[in-house]
Amino acid sequence: MTLWTATLVAAIVCVALKTLGYLVPPRVLEAPRPSRISDLLTVALLAALVAVQTLGSGQAIVVDARVPAVLVAAGLLLLRAPFLVVVAAAALVAAVLRLWGWAA
Repeated sequence: MTLWTATLVAAIVCVALKTLGYLVPPRVLEAPRPSRISDLLTVALLAALVAVQTLGSGQAIVVDARVPAVLVAAGLLLLRAPFLVVVAAAALVAAVLRLWGWAA
């Protein structure tokens, strides 16, 4: 299977799943259990994305300047700092650590 074939098949599957989502009756989606599952699934997927992007490098787990930067960002978010301040502080921490030679 070529890359374009796989891409087209994936696109067709995505459109089919989206279409099937519109066919689900609203009463099913508004029930407490599916609503709770969708809320928790969103958080779990976002946490997994952050973990993979922070610790992943190919097939290996790497601890480099990204880890302290994410920890600084998490701390600032807990303190309810503005988002731009969080991003700037995390970038500054990663840049300084990489300047000091702690980079992958």
